[in-house]
Amino acid sequence: MATTPTFQDIVAAKHRIAGGIDHTPCDDSPLLSDLCGCRIFTKLEYLQRTGSFKERGARNALLLLDEEQKRNGVVAASAGNHALALAYHGRDLGIPVTVVMPTVAPLVKQERCKQFGAKVVLSGRNIAEAKEEADRFVETEGLAYIHGFDGKDVIAGAGTVGLEILDQVPTVDAIVVPIGGAGLIAGLGLAVKTMRPSTRIIGVEPEHAASYKAALEAGEAVKISMEPTLGDGLAVPMVGPNAFALAKDVVDETVEVSERSLALAILRLLELEKGVVEGAGAAPLAAFLENKLHGLEGKNVVLVLCGGNIDPAVLGRVIDNGLVADGRLVQFRAIISDRPGGLAKLASAIAEAGASVKQITHERAFSHANFSNVEVFCTVETRGHEHAVELLDRLCKLGMPCNRVDF
Repeated sequence: MATTPTFQDIVAAKHRIAGGIDHTPCDDSPLLSDLCGCRIFTKLEYLQRTGSFKERGARNALLLLDEEQKRNGVVAASAGNHALALAYHGRDLGIPVTVVMPTVAPLVKQERCKQFGAKVVLSGRNIAEAKEEADRFVETEGLAYIHGFDGKDVIAGAGTVGLEILDQVPTVDAIVVPIGGAGLIAGLGLAVKTMRPSTRIIGVEPEHAASYKAALEAGEAVKISMEPTLGDGLAVPMVGPNAFALAKDVVDETVEVSERSLALAILRLLELEKGVVEGAGAAPLAAFLENKLHGLEGKNVVLVLCGGNIDPAVLGRVIDNGLVADGRLVQFRAIISDRPGGLAKLASAIAEAGASVKQITHERAFSHANFSNVEVFCTVETRGHEHAVELLDRLCKLGMPCNRVDF
């Protein structure tokens, strides 16, 4: 039995899932186009009902089960979007769903899966250990296992994103796609290359979880050691072997992006497009912000914004981190007079420079031996890096020596 889909499988999946999957917009963005130097279109997969493209593969796989498997139900190991997609579409189709989540899975996602009617089992410290428990459900209860990114039917479902893009942007020159397990870029790449071979398929993954890069270097899927990443939806220690076998022939280029660029990309999409995306969804824009993509000037480029399930608490920190990366939130320490009026002089100088004070903290015990002065730590909002430099220069000239501490 073939382990990778054909183009015909993707076309069939498009018609099969049409009644239960949203046809997401892929509109041009004048503001992002100005920022990136080419005509940018954004494929808004984060607008799917559970917040990610994963619904396409999940629904396709569920619909292809035989009647006995539909009655018995399915199981998957997932801590995020795949679990949500299976739970939602399992309820819609009347198929029992069990999701095995690591014990560290976000509570909000556990609860949403339960609300969709799934049985949630917590097991293991990571996905690999959760998968072992899921396999036991397959053996003992006869459940069908649906892999989040490496199953043939899941890859075919993901490939329908590519068909939609070609319908919406027939003259697309390049599509920039996040890479986690590689199922999305494999299916999308096959669909697009079959219909429009000249279109470049460009993959993006976090520097902290570059499992596709490692697979390219090794010639096969290999397990890597990862670091925590804001693109947690892409944090897969080994790309799917089936997905990689397909992707390596349809992907033209891959790049890695930093955590700072991911944070800044989330902020840019929030500000310019009014869209809330997770780190994985922001990866394509992060590649542009980091100047990793070349030869696209003036071209029609689609960014696949694959998911929007970001924890609100994390989003708050990401916004602050993005403002720091943008030079619009700056922290510095300064030496000021500890006499009456010293702090007022500092605050006035900051205001006159057009900056806004967010926080000021005094440090007396561990600063220096000059008891007539005091060290203060300041966090201020500025217009950007150049404005921040102007502010610090101004303070130094006014007799308040300071240095930046946010880098």
